[in-house]
Amino acid sequence: MEALKELVNPALVWFIIGLLLLFWEFAMPGFVIFFFGVGAIMVSIVCIFADYSLNIQLLLFLVFSLTLLLSLRRWMHRIFHGYVQGKNDSDQNIDTFIGEHAAVIEEIQPGKLGKVEFHGSTWKAEADKKIAAGTRVIVVSKDNLTLKVKSI
Repeated sequence: MEALKELVNPALVWFIIGLLLLFWEFAMPGFVIFFFGVGAIMVSIVCIFADYSLNIQLLLFLVFSLTLLLSLRRWMHRIFHGYVQGKNDSDQNIDTFIGEHAAVIEEIQPGKLGKVEFHGSTWKAEADKKIAAGTRVIVVSKDNLTLKVKSI
């Protein structure tokens, strides 16, 4: 019975809960659960030095976790999330594609996609009429990663 009482030490229980919450953050990223894990570890440290009731431990857990969450989340999220440079909005560059020339590298048939070389890359392409490989075409529109083209 004494071994079981030692095993159910509140400091150890809170520490294990904290570790489980920190590992859970890896499985479900969003950078919220992390602060509850740190809060549980802080309660574990408090339980080493003081013998509080379960109600006080739960209150400390909520206070620590919510205080950390509200005060540090935005700052920590910026540090760990990083900064993305040169992020493109797909709708922003549509006008730069229209009217440009491309070369057909795989025959395009109505209802079937072919391939064109455009700006040094291979793109899927569609057209209303059959266009043979090697033909120069002009870009009419863009739909995600598919260019709609027509013969020049």
